[in-house]
Amino acid sequence: MEIEEDEADDLLRTIEQGVRQRRFGKVVRIEVDSAMPERIRQLLMGKLEVDTKDLYVVEGSLGLADLSSLGKLDRPDLKDPPILPGVPSIFQAHHDIFSAIRQQDILLHHPYDSFSPVIDFIQSAAVDPHVLAIKQTLYRVGSNAPIVNALMQAREYGKQVSVLVELKARFDEENNITWARALERAGVHVAYGVRRLKTHAKIALVVRREDDGIRLYVHLGTGNYNATTARIYTDIGVLTCHPELGADVAELFNSLTGYSRKRDYRKLLVAPLTLRERFLELIEREIRTHQQHGNGRLIFKMNSLVDPQMIQALCRASQAGVRVDLIPRGICCLRPGLPGYSENITVRSIVGAFLEHNRIFYFSNGGREEIYLGSADLMQRNLNRRVETMFPLEDPRLVRFVRDVLLETYLNDNIHSRIMQPEGCYVRVSPGPDDPMVDSQSIHMGYHLHEWDQRDHEYECKRAVGFSRQRASATGAR
Repeated sequence: MEIEEDEADDLLRTIEQGVRQRRFGKVVRIEVDSAMPERIRQLLMGKLEVDTKDLYVVEGSLGLADLSSLGKLDRPDLKDPPILPGVPSIFQAHHDIFSAIRQQDILLHHPYDSFSPVIDFIQSAAVDPHVLAIKQTLYRVGSNAPIVNALMQAREYGKQVSVLVELKARFDEENNITWARALERAGVHVAYGVRRLKTHAKIALVVRREDDGIRLYVHLGTGNYNATTARIYTDIGVLTCHPELGADVAELFNSLTGYSRKRDYRKLLVAPLTLRERFLELIEREIRTHQQHGNGRLIFKMNSLVDPQMIQALCRASQAGVRVDLIPRGICCLRPGLPGYSENITVRSIVGAFLEHNRIFYFSNGGREEIYLGSADLMQRNLNRRVETMFPLEDPRLVRFVRDVLLETYLNDNIHSRIMQPEGCYVRVSPGPDDPMVDSQSIHMGYHLHEWDQRDHEYECKRAVGFSRQRASATGAR
């Protein structure tokens, strides 16, 4: 669906009309079963007015999305064992969520940690008499959206509520139109983003009056505010009241709603303004640090790596001797292991029961480690044509957890891993006869941050690998 935003007087109405007209759009592709007779193929192409180049003959099933109905069968023996997400114990130790956040930054690793604290964050703000305002971005919230209901409830309690709904979220246009209209009816100030850019950032801000003044609470994440996908996508969110992060998020919302032209931020990296430039600087810094002190290391986990400038920077790091570990789930346009070019780069994809959706970017920085999390992949569309945010982990404890538990487990996975070869194909990893089975998703399932203690790290890793082996045996993993 192509939208000429400059010519659209009402973006909501324009996209609504586009959704209705989409079913009458031109055919761009026909997939047919290989057994379909030639005369039927010709009949279809004639009636649908397409050429042979638009016909794709498929060996196997058509309409693979329909296979999802098999998941509704009552056959637990064919399904992964259900998991019970954890809730950080810090929430139980405090009478409200805001006092828990004041004590420390809280990291939530979904689906292993429940999404309920994120919902509770907005629901609590909606009814808290000390909360003055709530601001949030919504990209894909789905049809079951408790957070949207909480935002509408906040208006009933007299809060100032501003929501940026991304109407151009592909395939979610209809859902988002429905929620945008419902929010507007409830009196919420609804904005539809920045012209020519999709707003893909995952941010929420709560403004609260307290005894010592106004305090800003924020949630920053890698995934959508979607209670359904939070049970099947791996994502990371952080609840914090860090003053500089709060100020950055507040100023970003002012920019998105047209009240500011802010272009630089204290902590946040924001696309399309600063993210590309700063990421390239961080890679170049890693190269310089390695040349001076050695032990350069980059670990990037994302959905896709496509951007040529980022690929060239990573290859320069490899040529300088920096060890680069890439963990893309989907598209990766960098070929690793090419002598003299990318020989210090490995590319590993994790494909398991949960869709790997979090974005984690680790910079060794000569021992002064930095980890950024956020909504952006290293693609031109993310860096150039979307509003994206990357944020640093400020708490050293969270940095150690993400480094030692999440990233290292991904890199040691020998159940769900596939390693890209120099020619571009992937080879599945299997444990040797004497190797322990390391299933990263099973390890993370039994390994929550709120139960983790650096002093017991070695013991906990052994326990987690043992848990992984038991689950792999139970589910028939090879």
